Amino acid sequence: MSGSGRTSAAAIATSIVEALAREAVPERRKHAENGYAPSALEILGVPAPALRRILGPLGSSLRAEAPERVLEVARALLETRVHESRQIAYELVGKRKDVVRGLDRLTVEELGAGNDNWASVDAFGVYVAGPAWRDGKVTDADVRAWAHSADRWWRRTALVVTVALNVPSRGGSGDAPRTLSICEILADDPEPMVAKAQSWALRALVAVDATAVRAFLDRRADELPALVKREVRNKLETGLKSGRKR
Repeated sequence: MSGSGRTSAAAIATSIVEALAREAVPERRKHAENGYAPSALEILGVPAPALRRILGPLGSSLRAEAPERVLEVARALLETRVHESRQIAYELVGKRKDVVRGLDRLTVEELGAGNDNWASVDAFGVYVAGPAWRDGKVTDADVRAWAHSADRWWRRTALVVTVALNVPSRGGSGDAPRTLSICEILADDPEPMVAKAQSWALRALVAVDATAVRAFLDRRADELPALVKREVRNKLETGLKSGRKR
């Protein structure tokens, strides 16, 4: 406890890591270490339902706290360098609209620093950076800068954040021009993790503007990776990236 009787953010983060460790599944950890790409983060192997059980009470305990306090706890969770703590930090921020409204580019990039696997990038993009862009706290120029980054994970982030523009459950109402402006920059990126995010970004846009997606595929057909063309065309034709009819 602090001098004021408030539990420190570091102590909260430690208690969350302890709770996560109790839910760890060794087999899941091994699968994650192989599937998420090499990571400097410690991966415990905690199933998603357990993450939700831990996140719920934490979010409730901070519901009446100021946005600054939520960010303080999120930063402490990130500092643990535990993969699952990072997931919880991003959801904690994303579930508080007042916290997202207070973000700026520097804070967003601080929260995203150290992401080195697709799961962390996707949680960050969907819960933090995407909503911040959608709400004008991060600019188009900022996202374009991420798209031009030498770091593949920031390039992936630039595509993942477009999901928040186009998926209603993420608060999006549709924005083909801004989405495709990022897809254009990364159309010929050969990095697999970027190509998969390109596919996701375009598939999310299909429900909003299928015509624009078809035109983009036709225009950049010679440059887009085969995976992107296959999955997006399947989505356009069948509604599923696998191509199986519904």
